Amino acid sequence: MSSEHEQRHPSTRVVGSPHHVAVVGAGMVGLSTAWFLQEAGAQVTVYERDQPGAGASWGNAGWLTPGLTAPLPEPAVLRYGLRAVLSSRSPVYLPPRADRDLLRFLVSFVTHSTARRWRRGMAAYVPLNERALEAFDVLAAGGVAAQTYRASSFLACFAGERDARGLLTELERIRAAGQEVSFHPVTGWRARALEPALTDRVTAAIQIYGQRYLHPPDFVRSLAEAVRARGGEIVEGVDVVDVLPRPGGVAVVGGTGERRQHDVVVIATGALLGELAARFGMRQPVQAGRGYSFSVPVRQMPRGPLYFPTQRVACTPLGDRLRVAGMMEFRRPGDPLDGRRIRAIVDAVRPLLTGVDLDDRRDEWVGSRPCTPDGLPLVGATAAPRVFVAGGHGMWGVALGPVTGQLVAQAVLKGEVPPELAPFDPLR
Repeated sequence: MSSEHEQRHPSTRVVGSPHHVAVVGAGMVGLSTAWFLQEAGAQVTVYERDQPGAGASWGNAGWLTPGLTAPLPEPAVLRYGLRAVLSSRSPVYLPPRADRDLLRFLVSFVTHSTARRWRRGMAAYVPLNERALEAFDVLAAGGVAAQTYRASSFLACFAGERDARGLLTELERIRAAGQEVSFHPVTGWRARALEPALTDRVTAAIQIYGQRYLHPPDFVRSLAEAVRARGGEIVEGVDVVDVLPRPGGVAVVGGTGERRQHDVVVIATGALLGELAARFGMRQPVQAGRGYSFSVPVRQMPRGPLYFPTQRVACTPLGDRLRVAGMMEFRRPGDPLDGRRIRAIVDAVRPLLTGVDLDDRRDEWVGSRPCTPDGLPLVGATAAPRVFVAGGHGMWGVALGPVTGQLVAQAVLKGEVPPELAPFDPLR
C-alpha cells in the first residue's frame, strides 16, 4: 500500500491487529469489506473464482431499500402452501428432488416463519438498515465513482386493493419494529399518472419514500477499481478450496494447490459460504435462493423502480434499458438457467406494463442469493480466531454489503464485535 494512501487514510487499527487480510469472494459484500479494511489501514488481497461481481451481485435488481429489508421467513410463507411452491410458474419455486440438505434448510425455514421470530429478526435488521445508505455515501466520498440514485418515485403496484393490504400491513410491522419507513397508498389512476408504463390493470399502489437504487455491474466494477487503486490485489480466476489456520496466520489454498499466507481471512463467498466456513463452527446452512433477471427496451423509462409484490418481480431503470428481476427458486447454485422461470416472469408482468418490449430480452441471467433458514446474515468471527465470515444476506446483499463491510473491518482490526453484529453471530 502506498505511503500516499497511508497519509490520506491514517490507520485506525489497534496495536497488534492484523496487517494483511485476505477476502475470499469479490461480490458486493467481499469488495466492501476489502475497501473498509483499506480505509482502516490494512493491506488486502481479494480472491475470486471468476471476476468481480460475477455472482449474485451482477444480476441483482440494484435496490437500496432499507424500508423493505426484512427477514425472508415470515408467516405468509406458511400460508403459501406446498402445492404452490411445486409449480414452475410460482414466484417461489421448489423443484421436487431428494436432497437432505435442502430438506434440513426448509424445515428450519418453516420453523422460523412465525410472527414472534419475524419480529425478533426485524429488530436485528433495524440497526443495519439505519446505517445502510450512509455506508454508500462513505464509499462515494472515498472515491468510488459509480453513483447511487435517489428513487423519487418508488411504486409497489397491485391488480387489486385487497392485494395491497398485505404490503401495507408488512410496512406497518416494519415501522413498529423501529425501522424508519415512509409510505402512502395511492389509487390506480394516480399510480398510472406517476408511471405511464403501468396499464389500467394496476388498480392500487403504495408509494415508498427515501429509497435508492444503483446499477449493480457498474457499481461492483467501480468498487473493484477503487480497491485496486488503493493498492489492493484482486486475484481473479482462483478457486479457493481451503482455508488453513496456521501459527501466526491463515493459509489460503487454491485449486491447483498453491498456498498464500495472510494474517486473517474473511470468507464472503455468497451461496457457497458453507463450503469453506462450515468446519469453523458455522452451523447454519446456507441455501441458494436463485433469482432471475433480464433487460428490455422501453418506450418511456419509468421515473424509478417498480415493484410487483404479488408476482415478486422488481423492475429497475438501468441505463437505457429496464432490468426485470424476480423469483425465488431453491436449487443448486450450479444448475442451469431454467427458461420456464424467465417465461413466468414475463407472463406475470405483461398485463401490468405498457410500452415495455418483454420479447426483446437481453442478459438473461440466474444467480444464487445466499439464504439462511432464520433469514439473518452470518457475519463475524468463527471458532477459528483468524477466520471471519460475511454472507447469508439473502436478497439484501447489495443493499447491506457496504455497512456489513464497514462493521466486519471493525471486528477484524479492533478485535471487538460491534453491537450491530451480535444477532448475526455465525456460531449461533
